[in-house]
Amino acid sequence: MKVLIIEDEDLAVAKLKRSLQSTGRDIEIVGTTDSVEGTVEWLNTHPAPDLILADIELVDGQSFEIFNRVEVTSTVIFTTSYDEYALKAFKVNSVDYLLKPVQKEELEAALNKFANWIEKPRQTGAQAQPVVNIENLAAQLHQRMNTQQYRRRFLVKSVQKLVSINVEDIAYFYSEDKLVLFKTYNNKRFVVDYTMDELENMLPPEDFYRISRSFFVSPAALDQISDYFGHRLALKLRPEHEKEVIVSREKVTDFKHWLGK
Repeated sequence: MKVLIIEDEDLAVAKLKRSLQSTGRDIEIVGTTDSVEGTVEWLNTHPAPDLILADIELVDGQSFEIFNRVEVTSTVIFTTSYDEYALKAFKVNSVDYLLKPVQKEELEAALNKFANWIEKPRQTGAQAQPVVNIENLAAQLHQRMNTQQYRRRFLVKSVQKLVSINVEDIAYFYSEDKLVLFKTYNNKRFVVDYTMDELENMLPPEDFYRISRSFFVSPAALDQISDYFGHRLALKLRPEHEKEVIVSREKVTDFKHWLGK
């Protein structure tokens, strides 16, 4: 089975690769892409894989755009952080999904479904399942997302035990050395088992803003905002962060609008 992975976070790609390789199946990962543009180019220059594992939110847009720009004959399994209520749209359209962080058992079940759905009909000459209508799927998912429920707390490890931290006690999230962490207002640091893209769909947008690929901030954590070269902004946070915290140039206008709400 030839598999293409569409995912824009290295940590998530590594997890998927390990999970696929641990299934014991004859799987060849023929490529990884991290954007709509890169995926369209890949699909136009390579033979179609048997299966595509595609994250919905990519660095340059939603992966649904790919299917509007290039004909995709492969079976697609979406990986996503959207809540289960939103994911009912996928079931209506007879397409599978994996809720991130992807668990090995759920990946196995999806691969079994793929084998029964596509591979067996190919071998017996029977008719495979119809191709999903991506446009309808995107419209239904967008409608469901309007009622999305956000995380209220995170369960994390502290020394030898698990503790639950309320979202309102978290000052900011950040990625560092291939880990994703958050710091609380009382200056305690914890590792979370989610990627930054996954967090974007979990955190209430009025309480956290993603100022760059590697940082979310809460308005109460902002101590000082200063102009920074390259039309960017530098933030001083409380509690203090060990490195420079910069609002990327393309985020500055939207960040100011978010603060003024």
